[in-house]
Amino acid sequence: MSTDTRTTGHPRPSGAGRAATITLVVVLIAELMNALDGSIVHTALPFIQADTGATSAAVQWIPAAYTLTFALALITGGRLGDLVGRKRVFIAGSAVFTLASLLCGIATSPELLVAARALQGAGAAVMVPQVMAVIAVTFQGESQAKAFGLYGMIMSLGGVLGPVLGAVLTAADIAGLGWRAIFLINLPIGLATVLFALRFIPESRAQQARRLDPLGMLLSSAGLLLITYPLTVGGEQHWPAWSLLMLASGVVVLAVFAIQQKSKTRKDGSALVALSLFRSKVFAGGLAAQLVFGLVSGLFLLTYVLFMQSGLGLTPGRFAPASVAISIGGMAGAMLASRWAGAHMRRVPQAGAVLIALTLVGYQLLVSAQQTGMPFAAAVAPMILVGAGFGMVGAGLAGLTLSQVGHQDAGSAAGLFNTAMQLGAALGIATASVVFFQHAPAGSHGATVTHAFAGSVWYVIAALAVMWALMFRLPKPVMAAA
Repeated sequence: MSTDTRTTGHPRPSGAGRAATITLVVVLIAELMNALDGSIVHTALPFIQADTGATSAAVQWIPAAYTLTFALALITGGRLGDLVGRKRVFIAGSAVFTLASLLCGIATSPELLVAARALQGAGAAVMVPQVMAVIAVTFQGESQAKAFGLYGMIMSLGGVLGPVLGAVLTAADIAGLGWRAIFLINLPIGLATVLFALRFIPESRAQQARRLDPLGMLLSSAGLLLITYPLTVGGEQHWPAWSLLMLASGVVVLAVFAIQQKSKTRKDGSALVALSLFRSKVFAGGLAAQLVFGLVSGLFLLTYVLFMQSGLGLTPGRFAPASVAISIGGMAGAMLASRWAGAHMRRVPQAGAVLIALTLVGYQLLVSAQQTGMPFAAAVAPMILVGAGFGMVGAGLAGLTLSQVGHQDAGSAAGLFNTAMQLGAALGIATASVVFFQHAPAGSHGATVTHAFAGSVWYVIAALAVMWALMFRLPKPVMAAA
């Protein structure tokens, strides 16, 4: 049986008793805060702009500052938990996230709000890998698969509640707070998370904890920044020379980072990334599949929003049911993964990929035939199946990828896994500039957009096929003896 080590040094078997259940609830609440903050701010942006006088560029940086710092610090945040203690780092990340939420809520200028959002993203990057790491070291077998299924369901729930909660809190104008309430609501939740974590989460860390790797932190963050930033904004500016130069520089920096990590591992074993993880075909295959999953998510969701709003001419309010359909489907798919992943292993996320692909084949044919005359119900209803597939992949893939990771490297693995999703999403946005925006430049409407969307769907289906193939490296079901 796999064991983990508390700070006292005594081995602890993984289990699913009352204490483990409370631990799961605490870390999932933290994940819900992160999932909400990824989407809750969007519906409030017009109110923030009107209240603070923010420019268009500043408005774009309010969500981007969170996303960017979150992506850049995940690897470091994950490894910190292995070295310092996952409970300690989870509490620190939750406290920073909560403090940053307060700063967001009292910000008096766009610049202060953007800075507070960046701090909030950094806190989330420290907090979120501990969620997956704590699940990985607390549960095993089918209990672990169910726990990761609930993790996926919480992520989908955040997608449903975020825009709705943002609109409700802003419109309610509680105590005259207006949009500030979307950030201040995190204060009681964050405080409760910290208090319950202090009481119930057991400490765990690598058995042979070493010091942190500052140079590795710098190189990994710089390399990811040089890649994710131009991938995110380069396409909309038609890939100027600076964006291509940044991308090339980012690849070089990450190559230097890989060399430095190998040297650090040989020298004293204190590398930021546990390179031994990549000797596992399960982890390497799952990480690659997660990267492609991020690309699929980023490409499809971006082009689908544009298809619905610019192609079919729906207002953001009319588009809301489609967002809810995807998220509700995602919750259902994550529940199925929670129930079936332990017994069926890789078949669950593979089935999710097939479900998305088959649904999108039919959807593409329907869009091509109906164009701008596509009925609203026909445009929205299939998204329940697409969302279910996303839920099956997201929840199933997380548990299977981390299922064979040693407890001493659980934080590092979780940080890498989350980084792959963020990098994949940036790649998806960049891909959209090639397969969508070249056919429907910004400002296009009607048939031009629907035609571009119909063409981009085939690229999504091709990526799903690649992801499905990569999942053959995940654990296969063990057939019962006759």
